[in-house]
Amino acid sequence: MKYRTFGRTGWQVSEVGFGAWAIGADWGNVSEEDAMAALHTALDKGINFFDTADVYGDGRSERLIARLRRERSEPFYVVTKAGRRLPQQTVEGYNAENLNRFVDRSLKNLETDSLDLVQLHCPPTEVYYRPEVFQILDDMVAAGKIKHYGVSVEKVEEALKAIEFPGVKSVQIIFNMFRLRPAELFFPEAIRRNVAILARVPLASGLLTGKMTRSSEFAANDHRHYNRQGEKFDMGETFSGVDFETGLAAVERIRPMVPANATMAQLALRWILMFDAVSTVIPGAKNVQQTADNAAAADLPPLTTAQMAEVQAIYDEMIRAQVHQRW
Repeated sequence: MKYRTFGRTGWQVSEVGFGAWAIGADWGNVSEEDAMAALHTALDKGINFFDTADVYGDGRSERLIARLRRERSEPFYVVTKAGRRLPQQTVEGYNAENLNRFVDRSLKNLETDSLDLVQLHCPPTEVYYRPEVFQILDDMVAAGKIKHYGVSVEKVEEALKAIEFPGVKSVQIIFNMFRLRPAELFFPEAIRRNVAILARVPLASGLLTGKMTRSSEFAANDHRHYNRQGEKFDMGETFSGVDFETGLAAVERIRPMVPANATMAQLALRWILMFDAVSTVIPGAKNVQQTADNAAAADLPPLTTAQMAEVQAIYDEMIRAQVHQRW
């Protein structure tokens, strides 16, 4: 495993992190045994960065990571999120009372006195125009409840606005072979301001594993079943906002690039790591094998200039029209 500097925090974090959404909720059923085995495997493979949220299984993923801390002695970073527990996503909901209540709950779930980093969890766009919200987070840092804070965003515009606030240390944003726009303007600005970048939804909800077909079915409690058109949360979270059929066709264009003895998922993760602005990529994993495979992506050789150009061409020809102007 290789490590990169996480913005202005000074942390050295694994290039491949662990996204804990899948072990919390919304990806079908995952047993506690499988979840814990996946978490332990992550540490065994050199992963030292875990991303979670208070709403993943109503705190389940946070509690599982707390258990991991009890069971292992080596240090690792845990970043969580706050804001989606609001019954309705309104700007007014992002007030001191609510945010402190959410953070207190995460402190309890993670069994710690201070959170490593808290991210606003895809709040309404207007929140980024409210300095008083970020002052609340500054106050939490001063009080010792949190060490650092950042944001998780849906749109490039939100990311650019967020990093105008000097306390924002990190931005989590969807970035993968089907979502190239962040690299155009946001990445250079994040580098200039020394802001860490977490690449989320790196496999486009599994499309970029190359394992899906037109007959693939998903459990009723899997967001790939119930959120295809954004029925529950932002449409861009599911398959990166790409039409399923279009995504499958694009995957077939990518497939010839997969190296021998590697998987398409590993290729997709290695593609993300070609961008120096990315601090860590956070694929999800529900079991030992997925975790080990994700970690191994960091060991693949760099993609060639021709391969990078081919991904850009596939995006331009097949994907851009569906997503570029939206996110």
